[in-house]
Amino acid sequence: MTAVTTVTAVTGVVEPTEQPSDRLFHAVADTITIAQRNLITLRRVPQLLIFSTIQPVIFVLLFRYVFGGAIHVPNVPYVDFLMPGVFAQTVAFGAMNTAIGLAADVNTGLIERFRSLAMARSAVLAGRTLADAVRNVLVVALMATVGFAVGFRVHTNALSLLAALALLVLFGYALSWVFAAVGLAVGQPETAQAAAFPVMAPLVFASSAFVPVSTMPGWLQPFAEHQPLSVVVSASRDLVLGGPTATHVLQALAWCAVILAVAAPLAVRRYRRAA
Repeated sequence: MTAVTTVTAVTGVVEPTEQPSDRLFHAVADTITIAQRNLITLRRVPQLLIFSTIQPVIFVLLFRYVFGGAIHVPNVPYVDFLMPGVFAQTVAFGAMNTAIGLAADVNTGLIERFRSLAMARSAVLAGRTLADAVRNVLVVALMATVGFAVGFRVHTNALSLLAALALLVLFGYALSWVFAAVGLAVGQPETAQAAAFPVMAPLVFASSAFVPVSTMPGWLQPFAEHQPLSVVVSASRDLVLGGPTATHVLQALAWCAVILAVAAPLAVRRYRRAA
């Protein structure tokens, strides 16, 4: 590669100009470094992973053995209908950890120290969301194990199950960028959690995650049917229960792309302006 140089206007010193390919390489390296830092924190404090799985396990047991007998889903055992919704609920609420973690970094001054380093502006956020995606993979794998233990069965094949879980992790990754912007905006972990829950609760509970949309009031059904979490749940159910999958899967991928296209630039812009 031919080196490119520039001469500074003040000092007249010849300095190398970084090529776009070099900037991309450094951005990827910085992202991996930040992701490793967050994963090391997770390894050193395994309670973070343990507590993030307690709530979805409680939901599985609650709906499987307490509410399951009262909820009828035509042509499919309720536990098979339930688990894709629980997977989606798990990654959705798990995305809130991005807001809490970044708010804690802002509060402790770590973000300001990162901003003072010669690193890609997007690396801190990309590394955080990448680490949270890895955590989601571990949590979803654990939840799948719990689901099989309580009677969940895949009606298609293992490849379709892996595709459904990958789609769910991608959805969680997209949501992490939304909550990255929230965490940077509020700057306090407690406030981040309080701000994130009202955003996520309507998406989770006014969805097809736990009950068929047809059982909801008529005025709520249009929202519940077409909001992103319901679309992702429907795509996941199609993949694991069988039936036409293309429409819901494409819609789910489109929602992920739209969320990333909107939330990622907003989060990066907020990071640049964060104190």
